[in-house]
Amino acid sequence: MLMQLKELTPEGLKTGHGLAGGQAPARADWTIDQGWHNYTAAEHAVWKTLFERQSKLLPGRACNEFVAGMRDLPIGPEQIPDFEQLSEVLMQRTGWQVVAVPGLVPDEVFFEHLANRRFPAGHFIRKPHELDYLEEPDVFHDVFGHVPMLMNPAIADYIQAYGVGGLRARQLGVLDKLARVYWYTVEFGLVKQADGLRIYGAGIASSYTETVFSLDDPSPNRIGFDLERVMRTNYRIDDFQESYFVIDNLDKLLDLAHIDFGPLYERIAGQPEYQPGTVLPTDTLLTRGTGSYHASKRTPAQPVTSLN
Repeated sequence: MLMQLKELTPEGLKTGHGLAGGQAPARADWTIDQGWHNYTAAEHAVWKTLFERQSKLLPGRACNEFVAGMRDLPIGPEQIPDFEQLSEVLMQRTGWQVVAVPGLVPDEVFFEHLANRRFPAGHFIRKPHELDYLEEPDVFHDVFGHVPMLMNPAIADYIQAYGVGGLRARQLGVLDKLARVYWYTVEFGLVKQADGLRIYGAGIASSYTETVFSLDDPSPNRIGFDLERVMRTNYRIDDFQESYFVIDNLDKLLDLAHIDFGPLYERIAGQPEYQPGTVLPTDTLLTRGTGSYHASKRTPAQPVTSLN
């Protein structure tokens, strides 16, 4: 869930969904009934608009695993998917299921679900005027963006391991470090394929504008993934990413699933943190971005950082 890694604002607490809206759950695990039959024709129409425009944009941009997952799931343009139908297929393939939640949930609830192969998806859908930007993860982001990748065994195991690791990181007080790994992989990750860089991150795959920006725009850096580097790198929650981290293949994520993060947390404790657009001499640069997009929005006191 995209907002799971963002800080809540006072405004969000008043107007959001789930935890962001101060809504108390009836169940301790924050799950609710999806209420599929309660969706209106207008809500299905929003799904159709979003689905069709992303489906036209993603060929040649989304990774093969995303395309395969979308093909094999009961997801189409005409209606918001039924979580029970999605779960039936997911359970047979990777042992995952999709559970409905009202919106943002507490960290410990989120991690507990992931650790048990339950993906918490917001049941609401954005309004027609919010097609291009939404602060909270709705059913389109969570289902269209995330669920196809859960059909892939490597991603399925990795996200479960993240849930287990999240519970531990929260106890150790280092959740911000682990959250960056999730952000730059599951949400905004790029992967190498034989025909070029491709999208596997849900935050990109579900965004009409960032789908193009992440791969085609000259502005962002595209940097080879390095775990400690990523754990020390802040990210953008208000705009396109200034840097994208690229893995060689999805199986590399399985290596992360088996790492003991404890020594890493100790090693990077107190080390300097990097700004989103920083380029280091040790980086494996696939593309050194021009930084032009974000530079146009900065004041003179906010320069792009380069340590080269």
